[in-house]
Amino acid sequence: MKSLFKTVALITIFSFLTRLIGFIFRIVLSREVGAEGLGLYQVAFSVFMVLLTVLSSGIPLIISRMTSAYTASKDSKKESSLVAVALVHTLLLSLFLCLIVLLFRNVFTNIFTDARCFQILISLLPALVFSSVYCVLRGAMWGRGNYFALCITEFYEQIVRIVVALLLISSSLSAIENALNLGWSMSIACLFSMIFVIILFFYNDGKLGKLKKGYFKPLVKQSTPITLMRVAGSFIQPLIALIVPARLMTIGYTSSQALSMYGVAVGMTLPLLFISTSIIGSLSTALIPDISRAKAQNDNNHINERMKKSIVFALMISALFVPLFLGMGEMIGVFLYDDILSGTLLQSASWIVIPLGLTNISSALLNSLGYEIKSFINFIIGAIFMFAALWILPTIFGINAVIWAMGIDYTITAILNILLLKRKTSIDLKLAPLLIKITLLLIPISALTAFVTSLTSYLFPAFITILIGGVVSLGSSLLLANIFNIFDFKTIVMYAKNKFKPKAKIKAKT
Repeated sequence: MKSLFKTVALITIFSFLTRLIGFIFRIVLSREVGAEGLGLYQVAFSVFMVLLTVLSSGIPLIISRMTSAYTASKDSKKESSLVAVALVHTLLLSLFLCLIVLLFRNVFTNIFTDARCFQILISLLPALVFSSVYCVLRGAMWGRGNYFALCITEFYEQIVRIVVALLLISSSLSAIENALNLGWSMSIACLFSMIFVIILFFYNDGKLGKLKKGYFKPLVKQSTPITLMRVAGSFIQPLIALIVPARLMTIGYTSSQALSMYGVAVGMTLPLLFISTSIIGSLSTALIPDISRAKAQNDNNHINERMKKSIVFALMISALFVPLFLGMGEMIGVFLYDDILSGTLLQSASWIVIPLGLTNISSALLNSLGYEIKSFINFIIGAIFMFAALWILPTIFGINAVIWAMGIDYTITAILNILLLKRKTSIDLKLAPLLIKITLLLIPISALTAFVTSLTSYLFPAFITILIGGVVSLGSSLLLANIFNIFDFKTIVMYAKNKFKPKAKIKAKT
């Protein structure tokens, strides 16, 4: 099996580059398109994303898992038939979703506060059809362990979308014209991405087999819980947006104040908390085919070892961000957004990154092992507690209720997921002592980070101060983790030396 270390590094690098150029692109858009044009596009795009979630959220993961199993057993006929059936399924589903939008034009027009948004949604519909092919072939390459193709296609799509958008948009055009052009740029980018994925698929010996009914039922049955979970997730955000401001208004805030605080909490603070999941998400992407192959080969030792190390890795990565946010969250909020509330909320929410990371990795492990229905049930249970907290806590904690509600959600889901993993496998996982040890170490690290940040803020500008604080936080975290044997750094160092040792020296020794 391929090196998990190299795979995670590859996915993380490409993910970072894709998000970075996307972030820069959004800055350019805000200047060229303007607030009205971006607003129109975002409203239509939010509906498009729900349709895309229905189409492609569960299918690629299940194709990846099933393809991995067929690759392990060297059954290329079953693999090619699975891909062919999945292609027909997603193509028909995409056409059905497009037909729904066109037939129920009046319903969708009434959903939008501005009727012009429907025109933009129409411009996005071709992207839905192209994505139906794209997601299946990408899932197949994912299952075969072709991670470079997986990464390069996503990066390629982002580049094409930006280039096409920059050619089409202009500050001299009207808001609706720019918004429409953004929609068409998305569809054109998806077309080129589909063509690129098809070329890569067949170049890497991909094949389409005969259509067989036996593959359709397990494909739909296994992908539906994941799809439902992600569709439900896409509806959770609008519900939170309705509940939180309304509950804040019951304790005396005006509508404008309540919406402003909600915007700070959700639009500024929460995205920072999800930074750690980029790395953990890369690990999750690599784990699904890896564990699926091991399961097909009945290699339980490999599965248990991967699971244990992955959970500890996710916990460690998450813990590294706690002192950063707790020790200098206020300065980060002011530096990035010129908003002190976002900084204080970031400090209050710093602890959430740990249950968030554990939820992320445990959900991926459950999906790898075929427990997507039980994972979905755990997700629903966590969401129920979150909504209960969102209804009750604003009268006590104000806008901090959003932080507590999300923390409760992730904590409950993570606990349920890990208990399920322990019950369904023979994994020997003792997280409680490790969590206690990490928590005790995070207290002095956070205090040191806060002290250094406050001291250097008198000498340096905010960016340099945050950089110094980050180095101190990361360095002290790694040092103390090594001293107290929380993580096996010696193994990592030896592994890195062997991997990056010049080939000439290796040959000389042999």
